[in-house]
Amino acid sequence: MLFNSLAYFIFLPVVFCVYWLIGSKRLKAQNFFLLLASYTFYGWWDFRFLSLIFLSTLVDFVVGRKMAALENRKIKWQWLWVSILFNLSMLGFFKYYNFFVDSFIASFLSDNACTSTVWSLNIILPVGISFYTFQTLSYSLDIYKNKLKPTRDFLAFATFVSFFPQLVAGPIERAKNLLPQITSGRTFNYIQALSGTKLILWGLFKKVVIADSLALMVDDIFLNFQDYSGSTLALGLLFFSFQIYGDFSGYTDIAIGTAKLFGIELMSNFKFPYFSRNISEFWQRWHVSLSTWFRDYLYIPLGGSKSKKTIALRNIFIVFLVSGFWHGANWTFIIWGGIHACLYIPVFLLARNRSYVGSQLGDGPWLENIRDLVMVLITFILVTLSWAYFRAETLGLANEYIWSLFNNFYFEWYQHPNGYRMLDYFVLLLVFLIYEFVIRKNERNPVPFSSRWVRLGVYTLMILGLLLFYDSNTNLSFIYFQF
Repeated sequence: MLFNSLAYFIFLPVVFCVYWLIGSKRLKAQNFFLLLASYTFYGWWDFRFLSLIFLSTLVDFVVGRKMAALENRKIKWQWLWVSILFNLSMLGFFKYYNFFVDSFIASFLSDNACTSTVWSLNIILPVGISFYTFQTLSYSLDIYKNKLKPTRDFLAFATFVSFFPQLVAGPIERAKNLLPQITSGRTFNYIQALSGTKLILWGLFKKVVIADSLALMVDDIFLNFQDYSGSTLALGLLFFSFQIYGDFSGYTDIAIGTAKLFGIELMSNFKFPYFSRNISEFWQRWHVSLSTWFRDYLYIPLGGSKSKKTIALRNIFIVFLVSGFWHGANWTFIIWGGIHACLYIPVFLLARNRSYVGSQLGDGPWLENIRDLVMVLITFILVTLSWAYFRAETLGLANEYIWSLFNNFYFEWYQHPNGYRMLDYFVLLLVFLIYEFVIRKNERNPVPFSSRWVRLGVYTLMILGLLLFYDSNTNLSFIYFQF
């Protein structure tokens, strides 16, 4: 079930009303209904894969209880590996089996086509598997590190794992944040619900008006890039940068806003990343739940940056390559991760990786702001170029796209086959960027204005935009559903 589908806009009000009619005094019943709603939401896509979520939930619940009952560190370590091997094996089979088979055959066997056909399987990738496996795995890791005590409430734990707003595309929640909210009574809060409704509206605007409209141009340019000039290919990358941002951050806003309707606060996942002044700040603002997950459960255990410089550089490369591979079973994602590692390392060596923590673009004196704006433009250009590897279907096509961009660069006015006017989309993106800059102080309050009439005007424009751009016949899924 998609957030931007008509089915969801029937599902959500029904679940909301029944949930609060049950009431916070009957917490078990409330959680059971929330679990049932979450399984319905996920099973709407393919009910067969509900067994994977349940199995993942059961394994990590048992592992958590077992580790907490043990004093022997060695045996606890063995139980932790039960969780690690189960979750990564499940993820590896469904997401990476054919990638490893095809890569092995291409590297070591001569009759590639025939052998690949024999060994490859027609495996369906379960939606959200990369997200909920990391969520349950972090629970076991935190218990092993004594950062968290396991819950005895299986119903609450199952609800934590499958909570439908963030089930299929995050944020990747930690048990220490989400689980206590599920095990505690929740009362309806009008201000919280109103805040959630604002976020849902803003998220839908970013998805429908920004991402889905730009997708039409992006798909055409990437599909036929050999026929276009370098200026059009640059336009394709620019539009994809905002497509994926509007798509993924829009999903996150809807997820956080929906959770608020049920009295639950999720972690922030996007903090205006395209206003970043270097690549380190970009990763402090883009897909925060994933970047902090890799920091806490991979980078720091490997030694982080406290060991020798060479070890720290190795750790940076490992984290970015694994992060790229997490996104998909394709060499394009690994190269994309490697590019970001190469962009991050100079910032790290110059000790600039923490320079902008706690600061915002535009907060300093005007000369500093001009310098920061230049840094933002450079960072944005580098990130945008790297998106070619994220968007292209194969490594060869990505390389060819970048080569054509620079080798065949001359200006032409791109014309979409359906006649969409590029000037309209440039104006739309400019207004969108200016608005994001205005609201950059707080990603959870998309309409921060004190004037009631200004707020009403913004809401009206958002709703009009949705009515104008929404088309149920060409409804597009969220990009990160494939990860």
